[in-house]
Amino acid sequence: MQNDEFSSAVAHDSAAAIWPPLRPFIAAEARVAARAAETRWTAGLYEFLRFGVKQAWACLFGGIAVALMLATWRFYPAQAPLARYDFLLLCMLGVQVALLALGLETWEEAKVILVYHLAGTAMELFKTATGSWIYPEPSLIRLGGVPLFSGFMYSCIGSYLCRVWRLFDFRFTGHPSRRWLIALSAAIYLNFFTDHYGLDLRLVLFGWAALLFAPATVHFKVWRVHRSMPLLLGLILVSLFIWLSENIGTLSRTWIYPPQAQGWAMVSPAKLGSWFLLLIISYTLVSLINRPRGMEAGRAAAPPSAEPDREAA
Repeated sequence: MQNDEFSSAVAHDSAAAIWPPLRPFIAAEARVAARAAETRWTAGLYEFLRFGVKQAWACLFGGIAVALMLATWRFYPAQAPLARYDFLLLCMLGVQVALLALGLETWEEAKVILVYHLAGTAMELFKTATGSWIYPEPSLIRLGGVPLFSGFMYSCIGSYLCRVWRLFDFRFTGHPSRRWLIALSAAIYLNFFTDHYGLDLRLVLFGWAALLFAPATVHFKVWRVHRSMPLLLGLILVSLFIWLSENIGTLSRTWIYPPQAQGWAMVSPAKLGSWFLLLIISYTLVSLINRPRGMEAGRAAAPPSAEPDREAA
């Protein structure tokens, strides 16, 4: 009887319950959680598994993109009337529409992701023109040397940040001013262009980022209580996973760097720094719609315009 009451309460409180397909899952998950809470070690194991599932769910857009790159690399017909890159574009458009239609992404988030998508595409145009990397296959839907699906690689990062922010109910202490984040992001974006003309201030930007983020702690809720970690460490770990995903992208020859033209090799670890800086731009954009809240703020303090979170269980 106690477990049934616990399951009912959790399912009722979960914002995900307003999305009908998730209701049976929420009720079943609540019963598992009630059993897991009975001992310390099962509670720890359950929270660890719950963390992994939430992270995987937050990576939904990016995971689909990586799966599509690998699947089309291995199985897409070479003589198909539609180029592989154009097929990827149609697939990613379909995924984006589905996320919005199913309520797994809000329109406010989609607008921010679109801004990052456009900024990434503009940088792609410049970088491919200067030979930093290339897209080796033909396509019809492209600008210069950039197939238009490539902008969705940046959208995946923005989508992950939006989703993980909601799923883990992010709270912060010592969060940097968003005005300073905007200034840093603008400088980072500009540096991606000026470094080709001998003005590379990357070390200065790393130092600036460390000064802003080092005092900050992110508090995230996996299950019943908020855990915490340094925000700077969190950004570095996300950058590492983006770099690993980029290795999959180049392995599938979706894009390649000049040293990979004769055969695949791992992307240089130096690219980790580039992804860290790009991640800061995405983080800044997401923080503009998700006002960083302190630990003292309750759910009632969420912005009135925010749409219900259909995912956090």
